[in-house]
Amino acid sequence: MRMGTRLAGNLHETPDHGEHAMETNPPANPGRRAFLLVPAAALLLSGLPGHGGERKPLKIGIIGAGRIGGTLGELWVKAGHEVLLSSRHPERLEDLARRLGPRARAGTPREAAVFGDVILMSVPYGALPQVGRDLAAELAGKIVLDTGNPYPSRDGDMAVAARAKGTGVASAGFLPGVRLVRAFNSLPHTALRSEAHRSGERAAVPLAADDEEALRVAARLVEDAGFEPVAVGPLARAKEFDVGTAVYGKALTARELRRGLGLARP
Repeated sequence: MRMGTRLAGNLHETPDHGEHAMETNPPANPGRRAFLLVPAAALLLSGLPGHGGERKPLKIGIIGAGRIGGTLGELWVKAGHEVLLSSRHPERLEDLARRLGPRARAGTPREAAVFGDVILMSVPYGALPQVGRDLAAELAGKIVLDTGNPYPSRDGDMAVAARAKGTGVASAGFLPGVRLVRAFNSLPHTALRSEAHRSGERAAVPLAADDEEALRVAARLVEDAGFEPVAVGPLARAKEFDVGTAVYGKALTARELRRGLGLARP
């Protein structure tokens, strides 16, 4: 597949694109620019706090094991992690869990929130506020990778407000008390399977977070899934790879992604 081209297929359940323009200028603050351009290798040195930089397997709770969550769960199991796949109907995930082997099992969203050292949140965006309320105690203090995108056609008025605010900031409001990372929201779900561990330059996954340790863990999981992590900046900058931006919906290399975001190294 030619790099940098839009892939066919729906992205996060719908092909809607949105109206946000991409911010193309790099930040003026030198300290922030240094944060943005941390080499991927440095990001990948650490696991969870207290792991001393060792690459130990993680326990990952997946809330919403559809086309995105299910695919990532399979990739992470192959990388040696344990996953608990969940949905409101966990019995529908039993066949997938059995196929993935002893490192995978199915359960409820609450069980996934309790199980995971790290949580992958991959539910329709309109469900995020309720999930945040229902699982507030179980998610508190945990690293949460948020993949959801707000679509007004599916999620209603809250999606309009979330897009205007920027999805990273909006999601943080819906999931208070978690260590949030925007991740895996800009690649089509088809690319998660077709582009994982591809030869040559890997497809890149942009990341945004306010917590540096959460960012390191997310970067490790991006790498383990077969992609290259690119740290864009704090959650406020996740808007730069939201729906409708020039980098959204494309399997770009890290160099192409940085160039599209105005983060190209000199």
